[in-house]
Amino acid sequence: MRTLDVRRLGVVPYADGLALQQQLVDDRRNGRIGDTLLLLQHPHVLTIGVRKDGHQHVLATPERLEALGVEVHETGRGGDVTYHGPGQIVGYPILDLNPDRRDVHRYVRDLEDVMIRVCDGHGLTADRIAGRSGTWVMSPETGPEKIGAIGVRVSRWITSHGFAFNVNTDLTYFGLIVPCGISDRGVTSLQKATGRTHDLAAVEDQLVAAFADVFGRQPIHG
Repeated sequence: MRTLDVRRLGVVPYADGLALQQQLVDDRRNGRIGDTLLLLQHPHVLTIGVRKDGHQHVLATPERLEALGVEVHETGRGGDVTYHGPGQIVGYPILDLNPDRRDVHRYVRDLEDVMIRVCDGHGLTADRIAGRSGTWVMSPETGPEKIGAIGVRVSRWITSHGFAFNVNTDLTYFGLIVPCGISDRGVTSLQKATGRTHDLAAVEDQLVAAFADVFGRQPIHG
């Protein structure tokens, strides 16, 4: 079984996290490291993917964002605009999908499955929505609400970027944008869906266990 180097980095500015990913992708491609999973939080930031209409889905003015201390970064991942901030666990897998997982669609579905399993462990019914990436909690009152977003980059079968799982996230910040360009669905968090605050380290443990199971890796904590 291939190993997975798990690195828990705490709070990392978005630009620093992006630079680290770029270095690790090069290291993975050249065999200097094995498969790696970064787990971290970002300070308040909006990230815009490669879709052309991402900027149009930022609702707040630059002045409003500056007043709130929210940075804006363009990034090379797929998808639209999303928010990262405290209380949200971001996972950046740096994996070599060779030789047996060379399927981007499968890779995204696997990331969704990781978050679905964590939700299930908290007694939450989570699932996918056809045509919309991410993990959704099925609320009988409000309908599907997104608890986990996905935006990935795969370059010569080396992955970067990844997923963002809302744990104790301040969901009001999602009001600054049309999350992932989807205007007719809400956003939720583990805290909102369960009615209690969660220990982030414990949820990281759950994400690592689910990730290792879905991807068939043996986690090693660096």
